Amino acid sequence: QVQLVESGGGLVQAGGSLRLSCAASGRTFSSYAMGWFRQAPGKEREFVAASRWNGGNTYYADSLEGRFTISRDNAKNTVYLQMNSLKPEDTAVYYCAAKNGDSSWLADEYDHWGQGTQVTVSS
Repeated sequence: QVQLVESGGGLVQAGGSLRLSCAASGRTFSSYAMGWFRQAPGKEREFVAASRWNGGNTYYADSLEGRFTISRDNAKNTVYLQMNSLKPEDTAVYYCAAKNGDSSWLADEYDHWGQGTQVTVSS
């Protein structure tokens, strides 16, 4: 069983940066693929980024235009999402998730979810 706790969200002006962290409990964190998703008010949850257990096979949502980077430190049981050049449309609750097997952009394939962290980008 993996428990996930996100942190690092907050209020930032457009053009700014934030780095989200997702700390995982459990001895098998390094075997999980990790993903980041987000959900804006009134919208469905959408894929942001994902990486394989070894940090490879990364995927990103096309809409991000290269502004976000997913990384992980298996020694610290933590996955990160570096977000640069933030836009008001990036405002959402951001969730990290874990799954067995390879990374995926499909939310339904993830077995474990954090509680989310709010990111608000002001114009």
